[in-house]
Amino acid sequence: MAEFTMELNEDQREVRDWIHGFAADVMRPAAAEWDEREETPWPVIQEAAKIGIYSLDFYAQQFFDPTGLGIPMTMEELFWGDAGIGLSIVGTGLAAVGVLANGTEEQIGTWVPQMYGDADDVKLAAFCSSEPDAGSDVAAMRTRAVYDEAKDEWVLNGTKTWATNGGIAGVHVVVAVVDPELGSKGHASFIVPPGTPGLAQGQKFKKHGIRASHTAEVVLEDVRVPGHCLLGGKDKLDERLARARERARSDGERVKNAAMATFEASRPAVGAMAVGTARAAYEEALDYARTRTQFGRPIIDNQGVAFQLADMRTQIDAARLLVWRASWMATTGKPFTSAEGSMSKLFASETAKKVTAQAVQILGGNGFTREYPVERMHRDAAIYTIFEGTSEIQRLVIARTVSGMPIR
Repeated sequence: MAEFTMELNEDQREVRDWIHGFAADVMRPAAAEWDEREETPWPVIQEAAKIGIYSLDFYAQQFFDPTGLGIPMTMEELFWGDAGIGLSIVGTGLAAVGVLANGTEEQIGTWVPQMYGDADDVKLAAFCSSEPDAGSDVAAMRTRAVYDEAKDEWVLNGTKTWATNGGIAGVHVVVAVVDPELGSKGHASFIVPPGTPGLAQGQKFKKHGIRASHTAEVVLEDVRVPGHCLLGGKDKLDERLARARERARSDGERVKNAAMATFEASRPAVGAMAVGTARAAYEEALDYARTRTQFGRPIIDNQGVAFQLADMRTQIDAARLLVWRASWMATTGKPFTSAEGSMSKLFASETAKKVTAQAVQILGGNGFTREYPVERMHRDAAIYTIFEGTSEIQRLVIARTVSGMPIR
């Protein structure tokens, strides 16, 4: 078991610097253009694939880093480059985590490589959980999966929303209800292979931030997938549903559903994304404050500005430490007895919103224009307190965990 450390080793530093160089030289120069276009930055993704950053092998190496710091380090540097392009590069990872969290070894080996493709034929994947009436309230999910025993096929019907890469992905991972009477315990995840009839892109959303990342509805109309596309397999599902039915009358029973298993595994990584955006905004504000003069001196000479920068840096470092702790705990198998994963996502997300707002304020009128990147960073930061569990949901998870009470 790796001991917790706050110092990256030589290999990790090399990887960090490599990703930082890509973020600085490729992502940042393209960020404003793709934000304005509101389109998937295929050339940047292809460049990332060409050098090995967008690849299954790279993310597997970071995922299996024994210190747990590979993924948060990668996320921070990419999102330091740009949040919208960063999410386009790493969005496939959420679907991959969905398969890793719920699939068999055979399913992992079959489908995860197809999610990325290769440098000559780049692919994307999408994780589809949220619905128009079921976001944080996963128990309200309506997308149904019905088993056709005669054909050994599952038939999926419903509409998913807020799906990163939804409709443009090759592989879609879809969470659906298989037993409505069990609420969130009656969910399962399914692979929808490329080109499956009945799956279509619905509305593409025009967003406040992360506009270089494709977000859309996914409509499923009599989508038929083979039985082996049920993640984990039918025997495992039947056993889990049987246990859930037996425990349905036990108020204190906690059963993890397919969507929550994915989100729990990814929350520290989202926190690392937020840290990257916050750090980028802080650095822009610091450089600006050193060079911008008013009344004959740099504005950083004023305590009102300098103290803001001190708070910004302190909050960023604190957020990173929470993310690293949660990532290390997850990798070393330590249970989140105080909801440490949710803590890291909550604090880092709120820090990103606060720090980017302070950066805009320090730049004054310039910070309010698109001539300076802090305006885009401030818009991008708003998503961190919303997706993969709102800040309110994180607080609810933490409160329930530390109190042991069914807080509503």
